[in-house]
Amino acid sequence: MLTDRQLLILQVIIDDFIHSAQPVGSRAISKMQKVTFSSATIRNEMADLEEMGFIEKTHSSSGRVPSEKGYRFYVDHLLSPLKLSNQEMNIIHEAFKDRMLEYERVVQKSAGILSDLTNYTSIILGPEIFETKLKQLQIVPLNDQSAVAILVTNTGHVEHRAFNVPAEIDASDLGKMVNILNEKLSGVPLVQLHEKLYLEVSELLRKHTRDYENAFEYLRAALLDEQPAKLYVGGKTNILMQPEFKDLDKVRSLYGMIEKENEIAHLLRSDQSGLNVKIGHENQFDAMQNCTLITATYRLGEDQMGTIALLGPTRMEYNRVISLMNVLSQEMTETFQSWYQSE
Repeated sequence: MLTDRQLLILQVIIDDFIHSAQPVGSRAISKMQKVTFSSATIRNEMADLEEMGFIEKTHSSSGRVPSEKGYRFYVDHLLSPLKLSNQEMNIIHEAFKDRMLEYERVVQKSAGILSDLTNYTSIILGPEIFETKLKQLQIVPLNDQSAVAILVTNTGHVEHRAFNVPAEIDASDLGKMVNILNEKLSGVPLVQLHEKLYLEVSELLRKHTRDYENAFEYLRAALLDEQPAKLYVGGKTNILMQPEFKDLDKVRSLYGMIEKENEIAHLLRSDQSGLNVKIGHENQFDAMQNCTLITATYRLGEDQMGTIALLGPTRMEYNRVISLMNVLSQEMTETFQSWYQSE
């Protein structure tokens, strides 16, 4: 159990190191306004904190830096919520003022805001495909040989898929197909489209289209395309500008990991709902062991959930970052819920 004096010294060391990125010595601590102890007393307490594993010495410097254990204790027990500035709040509110934005644009804006306000790398994972439903389908002919299928989901996501149209299918058949699909597939989860297409739609197509075989193959290709993870990244290179990442091998390793979108998506899906903080070796990837990953969830309707993540150095401004993520996830949730209520 840490004494009140040790708690204060630990907090001062971490707060100072977060802002300066420089080891903190006893003399510097003794000059801080809220510290009333002598340098000798501070040195003794720092020695005890180091022995307990909360701080550590770097090279030959007399100063100390927080350890992963120190950061963990700081986040769990010493962190005070930071009130965001009016400017920060205005930036966030302005971004969500336009309620007509589609899902894709809202998420892209959110990723950009988070990376801009923190100078870290933001990653936002879209809702699970298992929870996403088809709302509307349109097929727009471009010419005699090609068309675009436009899929709109209940989350506001719009996807365009260009396809070659078999010569045997004419415009009247396309119109019939769209009407049948919207009647039978609206509200169906994307992962169930395959089953519904075969069980319910195929027989109707057989009755109402002249070239059933070609029409069905066309639809199968348009609707059953593999659904990639929906990952949106902001400030991809921001984290590489931090003092901790001057080592080129570290930079290459970390940047390579950020590029592996499916692995990142799997990592974000594994977190529980709410806000989670993983520091250093708590992260499963070797490339992230000098990093902190903070995740927060946002909701789309009652059952659908996405994830906001921020990747930065362990020397992260935790109180401000956590406040930003809480406000942003709340704004995203409120925006998407307003869509559902207006439907």
